[in-house]
Amino acid sequence: MSLAAFGRWILSPIEYTLEVFLMIYLSVRAAFFDQAQGLRTVFTVVSAQIYFTGYQALPLISVLGLACGSIVILQASTSMNLLGGGAILGDVMVAVVVRELAPLLTALIVIARSGTAVSSEIGNMRVNREVEALEAMGIHPLSYVVFPRLMGGVISVLCLAVYFVMVACFGGYVVTSLMHNLSFSFYLDILARAFSGADVGLFLLKNSFSGLIIFIIACHQGLMVSSAPHEVPQVTTKAVVNSVIYVVLFNMAVTILFYLSRLMALGLFV
Repeated sequence: MSLAAFGRWILSPIEYTLEVFLMIYLSVRAAFFDQAQGLRTVFTVVSAQIYFTGYQALPLISVLGLACGSIVILQASTSMNLLGGGAILGDVMVAVVVRELAPLLTALIVIARSGTAVSSEIGNMRVNREVEALEAMGIHPLSYVVFPRLMGGVISVLCLAVYFVMVACFGGYVVTSLMHNLSFSFYLDILARAFSGADVGLFLLKNSFSGLIIFIIACHQGLMVSSAPHEVPQVTTKAVVNSVIYVVLFNMAVTILFYLSRLMALGLFV
C-alpha cells in the first residue's frame, strides 16, 4: 500500500464521521429555524417512527431479553454458589446485561429492523424525486425527513433498552427462583443495591448515542442516492455495515474508558 493510499484509508472514515455529525447539527437547526411545515407535522413523523421502531419491536426484544436474562443467570450459577450465592446476583446482572448486552443487542436489532427501512425509504424518496418536491414547496428536507427519524429513533432505542433490561431481570428472576429460594422483594433489593449513578449514566450514554449513530447514518446513506433505483439496496447495505461498525466501536470505547476510570479510582491503574 502506497503512502497516498494509506493516507486516504485513514482520512476517509474521519471525513465520513465529520460529514455525518455535521448533518446532525444541520437537521436540528433546520427543524427549529428553517422549517415551513410546522412542528406539529414534524412530531407526527416522530410518532410514526417511534411506533415502527419502538412498539413493533417489542415482541423481538421480549424474546431476546428473556433469553439473555436466563442465560446469564444459568452461566453464573456456579460462581454464585462458590462466591456467596445470591449476594453477587445483582452485580452480575448489572455488569453483563445493563452495561453490555442491553445496549449492544438493542442497537443491533434496531439496525436490522429500522436502519435498513429508513435508508431504503429515503433512497426511494430520492429516486422518486420526493425530496426535490419538498424543496420546491419550501420545506427543508433535513427538517422533515432527517430530524423526525433521528429524534424518534433515539427515543425508541432508549425505551427499548430499558424494556430489554426489565424483561431480562424478570427472566433472571424466573431462573433464580427455580435454582435458589429467593423472594421477589429480595431479588429487587439486591438489584437496586448493585445499581449506581455511573451505571445509569453509562446506560443512557450508550443507548442515546447508539440511536443517534444508527439513524443519522441511515438517513445519510439514503440521501446519497442520486436517481437510479439500483442504488437503494447498495446504500442500505452500506448503512447496515457502517452502523454496526460505529456502534460496536463506540460501545467498546465507552466500556474501556468506564473500567479504566474505575481502576484509576481504586488506585490500580496510573
